[in-house]
Amino acid sequence: MAKVASGTTSPGGKGGVRIVVAGDRGTGKSSLIVTAATDNYPVNVPPVLPPTRLPDDFYPDRIPVTIIDTSSRVEDSGKVAEELKRADAVVLTYACDKPETLDRLSTFWLPELRRLEVKVPVIVVGCKLDLRDENQQVSLEQVMSPIMQQFREIETCIECSAFKHIQIPEVFYYAQKAVLHPTGPLFDQESQTLKPRCVRALKRIFILCDHDRDGALSDAELNDFQVKCFNAPLQPSEIVGVKRVVEEKLPGGGATDRGVNERGLTLTGFLFLHALFIEKGRLETTWTVLRKFGYNNDIKLADELIPTFKRAPDQSVELTNETIEFLRGIYELFDSDYDNNLRPVELEDIFSTAPESPWDEAPYKDAAERTALGGLSVNAFLSEWALMTLLDPSRALENLIYIGYPGDPSAAVRITRRRRLDRKKQQSERNVFQCFVFGPKNAGKSALLNSFIGRQFADTSSSTEEKYAVNVVDLPGSGIKKTLILREIPEDGVKKLLSNKESLALCDIAIFVHDSSDEFSWRRATELLVEVASHGEDTGYEVPCLIVAAKDDLSSFPMAIQESTRVSQDMGIEAPIPISSKMGDTNNVFRRIVNAAEHPHLSIPETEAGRSRKQYHRLINRSLMFVSVGAAVTIVGLAAYRVYAARKNTSG
Repeated sequence: MAKVASGTTSPGGKGGVRIVVAGDRGTGKSSLIVTAATDNYPVNVPPVLPPTRLPDDFYPDRIPVTIIDTSSRVEDSGKVAEELKRADAVVLTYACDKPETLDRLSTFWLPELRRLEVKVPVIVVGCKLDLRDENQQVSLEQVMSPIMQQFREIETCIECSAFKHIQIPEVFYYAQKAVLHPTGPLFDQESQTLKPRCVRALKRIFILCDHDRDGALSDAELNDFQVKCFNAPLQPSEIVGVKRVVEEKLPGGGATDRGVNERGLTLTGFLFLHALFIEKGRLETTWTVLRKFGYNNDIKLADELIPTFKRAPDQSVELTNETIEFLRGIYELFDSDYDNNLRPVELEDIFSTAPESPWDEAPYKDAAERTALGGLSVNAFLSEWALMTLLDPSRALENLIYIGYPGDPSAAVRITRRRRLDRKKQQSERNVFQCFVFGPKNAGKSALLNSFIGRQFADTSSSTEEKYAVNVVDLPGSGIKKTLILREIPEDGVKKLLSNKESLALCDIAIFVHDSSDEFSWRRATELLVEVASHGEDTGYEVPCLIVAAKDDLSSFPMAIQESTRVSQDMGIEAPIPISSKMGDTNNVFRRIVNAAEHPHLSIPETEAGRSRKQYHRLINRSLMFVSVGAAVTIVGLAAYRVYAARKNTSG
């Protein structure tokens, strides 16, 4: 880890670096570019240079650098803005002999970059160093420190002279380096510490290199790491030197804060070394390590390492049984007291080698049942994984890789059979079912979701956001467990959902919840049922449907039984299932939802328009059949006549 082989750095997939030079008129932009490219100070330069490319071998990374000059004319500001938006790095110039041009950086240029949302490294360059008044010598650090505090996007400040060839190549070296080996993702300049994502990535790399899993990198493991990342072994004396530096800085008073122990370099020592490299400006060392293990500039695994899937709209993605067993093993490993309660701190530990915990935000946060101690049972843990795999398969696989999945990620999941084929086969083979929960405001949708994940009943205001609840459902008598995902669709979101032709392709079953004491709620729920059923008939993505009569603890509205019987019989689906979330009486509704999803041909509603369409198609088919039979009889008749006529002619 003490040396880097030149030319080994992968620049995060970049095929070239585009550096845009901007600044006030007369600050030396064009002279800076020409001198860097030709090593000669130009006597005459045009107002704006064409794009200038430095030779590929100009810098050790051997990455092509293209420098874009910009106009200082006000009328060209639109074109300058476009160039800045396309930049990989921006060089802002001021003239050392004109203090007002330095002031313009903080009053115009840097705010302008923010206004344009140009989020790339900025190199501030003081040109014409040779013209500065000797009586006005100032410290660059002293001048720039306040500006850099205000504008954190500034990566480096440097002063140069094109006329006297002072620090000209360094300007574009720092700009290229800021693109290929940026400080921002790795290091917090203010606190002088590694950033959380960097720590998490390095922790994963450390674990991958700790082959014997003893919590330390032995000399052999350290050497293997060096060869993998830098194509060069460490000499024994270098290993001793590395460990000595760490031991001096991190002698440690406890087991976790020592940089080196009797087994080798600890994680604490490993992280310290990288912080040391960065502090000394050796960012390429840490970036080389990160990129060798597949990380991009966002400190996430590169897209090409994450499998993607081609599937029909009505196919979903599920974890394989082998992957589920791997996750069970992870759960047991981190549930150290074996109490089937994965506490939040233990869950965070599982994802401590991922960029962040993927379940801290919606839709995963609060989607699964929590134990009395605020943790996850093994079923809840696996349910969260099932939800993530269904909603975002690539993200699920990415996180499997982060937590140490050992096999081929693309083999960790399976693509289910098409729902259309499930209906023909009259049986679904899925292990994970997604149920869309429709209903008017205040019907009891959220209360139903809460009861599914064991959350106590509470009178809450109507939700305007989609929510998810996921849990395992035991099917009695079979020993089979299925995972059910409830997706609450707010009433206001139904129109937008159904504007997409394939929206119901994702749905295994839909339920329609209404307040059984409110006639308006019932009528609105039936309207939604007809809308969804019609959409399914029009698009070919029909889904099984059930009606749920919530708030059964309240008195039903008049004519409720007759109305519900009429609607369910007319549409060919089951009578409404009465439940009371408040009383905790769910009437086995979740098992009934799973059973209906398993037999998708039985509970598909039929609208009047759908029935008419089917009758029309039957009539057309019957007419075609009669036409076909009539034509066949006519053809046979003609054939018989021809045979008869031929015989008659012969006998004649």
